[in-house]
Amino acid sequence: MSAEAMCYDANDPELKDALRYLVLPTEEKLKLRSQPFDAKKACWIPDPKESFVAGDIVETKGDQVVVKTAKGENVTLKADLVQQMNPPKYCCYDDMADLTYLNDASVLANLRDRYSRWLIYTYSGLFCVVINPYKRLPIYTMKVVLMYRGKKRTEVTPHLYAISDNAYSNMLRDRENQSMLITGESGAGKTENTKKVIQYFALVAAVGTKKEEGAAKTMTLEDQIVSCNPVLEAYGNAKTTRNNNSSRFVSV
Repeated sequence: MSAEAMCYDANDPELKDALRYLVLPTEEKLKLRSQPFDAKKACWIPDPKESFVAGDIVETKGDQVVVKTAKGENVTLKADLVQQMNPPKYCCYDDMADLTYLNDASVLANLRDRYSRWLIYTYSGLFCVVINPYKRLPIYTMKVVLMYRGKKRTEVTPHLYAISDNAYSNMLRDRENQSMLITGESGAGKTENTKKVIQYFALVAAVGTKKEEGAAKTMTLEDQIVSCNPVLEAYGNAKTTRNNNSSRFVSV
């Protein structure tokens, strides 16, 4: 089940900026998902520059097919190289495990469509795919933390906080240790996302606690934990061809 419905207060001024990076506007969603579509013709074919391009099958000749691409070019290729396209209702979909056709082209197209709208988080079943935006997004504030706190994955749109809260809730409920595996190549954002997970746990653990007098002069639990990261990272950082500040803890 996809997390297409989200629990939030759209009128909250502090959330408006964050929501543009978390939720696809209703009008745009309706426009994208109501496009004309012919399931028998629509397809994806390999492309040397873009990996895959959309097209329509115009003719079949034995094991060969002729496909007219979106650029108006006719391409003849083997039928087994053609990949089926999902209906428009799955455009910019939250959870790729729900796609009718789960092939390479459809996965890449969905991730590209979401990323082009700054929706950097996408579910794929139990996994959360994150694409590095290479800029700071206002989606890690306390308001956003509270928006995801205690919510099921089906109640909110994809976010690292949803995965973190699920692990946190399971730990409290089952009284068992939980694990989160964050993987990716150099420069993908593993270290930054690990910081966000730690930040979320620190903020959630601190919510509801009464601040003592003079607390404004002391560091919060979140600040204390996050501030330790630079020291810890210094022991495992190294320069790579893709990242001048790559974390190499796996090799230590």
